[in-house]
Amino acid sequence: MEDYDIVLGARGDRRLMATDYIQRMIPDFMEFHGDRLYGDDRAVIAGIGTIGGLPVTVIGIEKGKTTAERIRRNFGSAHPEGYRKALRLMKQAAKFRRPVLCIVDTAGAFCGVDAEEHGQGRAIADNLWEMADLPTPILSLIIGEGGSGGALALCHSDRIWMLEDAYFSVVSPESCANILWKSTEKAAEAAKSLGLTAEKLHRAGLVDRICHGDERKKLAAEIAAELTRLRAVPQADLLEARYRRFRSVGC
Repeated sequence: MEDYDIVLGARGDRRLMATDYIQRMIPDFMEFHGDRLYGDDRAVIAGIGTIGGLPVTVIGIEKGKTTAERIRRNFGSAHPEGYRKALRLMKQAAKFRRPVLCIVDTAGAFCGVDAEEHGQGRAIADNLWEMADLPTPILSLIIGEGGSGGALALCHSDRIWMLEDAYFSVVSPESCANILWKSTEKAAEAAKSLGLTAEKLHRAGLVDRICHGDERKKLAAEIAAELTRLRAVPQADLLEARYRRFRSVGC
């Protein structure tokens, strides 16, 4: 399958969304709302529950399925209050020593004027800054689109897992093509150059595990096991390994 075909497939409306994974893996999930500053962003789902008997904080980006729900969820493009809500829950997780599971599926953060006025860039930067030293394990699972800073804001993690038919990129192929060639007609060429597939990212050391179709039924147990292993690592060693992980990218 060509790289751009994977991108188009990751945007498919028949894919499982974040809410589907949460319902299947964390049946006792309890959602929390609001960033305690401005409002509640429906594109970001955040709360607590148990996965494999392990208490976790869960943060997911939800696109929605029906037209009405997609509008309500802003098509999975979060506003700054969504990232502030995510950070509020991550800090709470650290306080109660709960691991964090991030479920990522977004083309990117919302880029409207109101989002910029409310501090979109700062909200994303704050997440990256705080996640670097968050004293509890973090695992990010990319289930569809992993676009730009909107995805990266939930991927400064100890482990990044990715479905085999998802993508993760600093920019969408269309935007990249528009920047380089002033035309979206070369999006397929841009996708190939970006190295955004799970296989390429795994080879580059940016993704720790590729989740294939036959493994998805075991995801809950595998995630719980990995978070349990990370939870047993001394805090200082956990943070040092996270630091080294991102410092080594591209070396």
